[in-house]
Amino acid sequence: MKFGVVIFPGSNCDQDLIRTLARTTGQEVVELWHRDTDLKGCDFIFLPGGFSYGDYLRSGAIAKLSPIMGSVIAFAEKGGTVMGICNGFQILCETGLLPGALLRNRDQLFMCQNQFVRTETTDTLITQKADEGAVYNFPIAHAEGRYYADEATLKSLEAGDQILFRYCDANGTVNDANNPNGSENNIAGICNAGRNVFGMMPHPERGADPLLGNTDGLVIFESIMASMALNV
Repeated sequence: MKFGVVIFPGSNCDQDLIRTLARTTGQEVVELWHRDTDLKGCDFIFLPGGFSYGDYLRSGAIAKLSPIMGSVIAFAEKGGTVMGICNGFQILCETGLLPGALLRNRDQLFMCQNQFVRTETTDTLITQKADEGAVYNFPIAHAEGRYYADEATLKSLEAGDQILFRYCDANGTVNDANNPNGSENNIAGICNAGRNVFGMMPHPERGADPLLGNTDGLVIFESIMASMALNV
């Protein structure tokens, strides 16, 4: 498998992600520049965290117009696997590859902390090695992470088993007190109906090394490695 990580002006989590992917999967990882259109034969595309184009207008609003995104959208629409983390999630919502939007945090403040999340589905490529209901502690760092969708979309996500994680406490309790940014239904990540496009606000790549004091994020990369084994 070959991974591609798209780099926009303002991306600042790209190297974290590239190193984590290379270390955990042992596969080739290439950088994809925002001005290019060639996905270089990649099998899995990542949109990393950061502040693409300075978050001007709205997070992800300018990045969705980058030349590379036309190729990423076409790739996803043909069934290719795409994952956005933090700013990458914002970009995927802006393109319409994922439903809903990421709004300013409820308290209008930038948040940078470790946050518990509860696994809501294991029926995806990136969560298959998790246990349903399992609680993980992932780093978050965002100012516009409040997931919003209308009632019909929220019902559709629930019915389609498309919610990946919800914000919670250490015991897995989901309520407003354990919702760091005011996201609807405590949603921290979702996938599309086709289950090939994924978005999450927490940063698993920042919690995947013992030197960082957190390895909970490894479950995402172990799940991806499991899917690689199935495709051999």
